[in-house]
Amino acid sequence: MNDNGGQDLGPAFPGAGVLYDLAACMRFYSRLSIPALPYEPDPYATPDFRTVPRMLPLAGVILALPSALVMVGAWEIRLGPFVAATLALAVSALVTGALHEDGLADVADGFGGGRTRERRLEIMRDSRIGAYGGTALFLVLALRAGALATLLDRAGLHAALVLLLAAAISRAAALAPMVLLAPARPGGAGASVGRPTGTTVGIAAGLCLLLALIGLALGLPLLGLVLTLLLASALSLALCALARDRIGGQTGDVIGACQQVAEVGALLGMLAAIPV
Repeated sequence: MNDNGGQDLGPAFPGAGVLYDLAACMRFYSRLSIPALPYEPDPYATPDFRTVPRMLPLAGVILALPSALVMVGAWEIRLGPFVAATLALAVSALVTGALHEDGLADVADGFGGGRTRERRLEIMRDSRIGAYGGTALFLVLALRAGALATLLDRAGLHAALVLLLAAAISRAAALAPMVLLAPARPGGAGASVGRPTGTTVGIAAGLCLLLALIGLALGLPLLGLVLTLLLASALSLALCALARDRIGGQTGDVIGACQQVAEVGALLGMLAAIPV
């Protein structure tokens, strides 16, 4: 019901639903303080992932913008490609609260250290980081920093475009566990947010394709864009298969780990297509 006692007629203005979903994605996936939009219903509730993730690729681009700008600035003042790439990752961790990195570490510890499904899930709940988790974090951060630094060397400021595109594609790819796997814990975070509908996934995929076309128009190679999409998707699906085998489903940690491996795949896909 609205304030006048009449029937709720939905969003207050055309396109409001899309903006509400974008704001919800940015609140859920970052530490940024996103204010409530005009007439936004329950802005600080847990997002309904049946519909909200349709705007996830665009939210990924916005959340990666500070990292891209810092990387460009560091490159322009001649700090070197590795320092520029590392600063970009540091800013990313600050913006997102290392949400996905935490999921990656928990998955690595659980899948690597547990002998049974129950033990793996127990380890994944533990906030402490073990040898598997620390190693996985180091390797993924090294791959991301190395890929971005090499892209800066080979393609200059086009590396910033790749960073933004990888942020969008990897977040869309991380929807795969929610779509393909049942929650491993009926009462866990992976079960509480809902499962994206086919329409939601289709819109998110369409936005990724649109962003790829924009990248093509701005000078990114077609082969690199194809490899970026394929590798990100393939690594996400591979982790889904591993999660099905190890814990019989998905959790919030699995979703975060999918984003991390998909981002690595996206960066390496583009890197493979850019000659030395």
